[in-house]
Amino acid sequence: MTDAKTWYDESYAARGFAAQRRYPNEELLRFLGTHYFGIEPAERRGTAILEVGCGSGANLWAIAREGFDAYGLDLSPEALKLARMMLAQWGAEAKFFCGGMDDMPFDPDTFDAVVDVFSSYCLNEAQFSDYLDEAARVLKPGGRYFSFAPSKNSDAFKNFAPSRKLDDSTLDGIQRKTSPYFGNAYPFRFIAPDEYAKALKARGFTVTSNERCGRTYGGGSEYFEFVSIAARKS
Repeated sequence: MTDAKTWYDESYAARGFAAQRRYPNEELLRFLGTHYFGIEPAERRGTAILEVGCGSGANLWAIAREGFDAYGLDLSPEALKLARMMLAQWGAEAKFFCGGMDDMPFDPDTFDAVVDVFSSYCLNEAQFSDYLDEAARVLKPGGRYFSFAPSKNSDAFKNFAPSRKLDDSTLDGIQRKTSPYFGNAYPFRFIAPDEYAKALKARGFTVTSNERCGRTYGGGSEYFEFVSIAARKS
């Protein structure tokens, strides 16, 4: 097992844009459409949206192209190099920061929305708790939160051997060869929908949507599920 920063630095350096998809997550677009596409394009620049774990910019370019004040945070300098290139290719602009999502370099009450698309899963339980504290801190009152995260209903979690558990929710990577995401050799955390809702409510959020999105792999032999959750800060 290695740490997430090293794994992603090496992956992005070796594979470039092929290390990540190039187009935005559908559930993220649904969240943005529900809450923000009613804002006139000319007024969207006043809406600050932070993507944590922005990677090579597959989601962030769409946020920026839609006219929002876009911010990207990632722990991998290699990812941020690609993200700047990605946004330039789309004629879009964003502000980029290198750092961890469990210790964000932003002032309190900075953002209208914080979004996490398959990123905070690389934090163990203790780090994830710190991250949610940080998300609550940097969001404005009334700000919105969105996350798309691996669910404990996934076969990859239920049948995790030969991986080991680092805590009740986090594996030391995905080591079973028939599992989706095999080869991700860094901490990989899963969460149940009710656990996520409880954690957000404990930090003063009102959960506005809590859905499950699943798909099969290997001709239907493997099931992998995501929690798609949205909340509003009081």
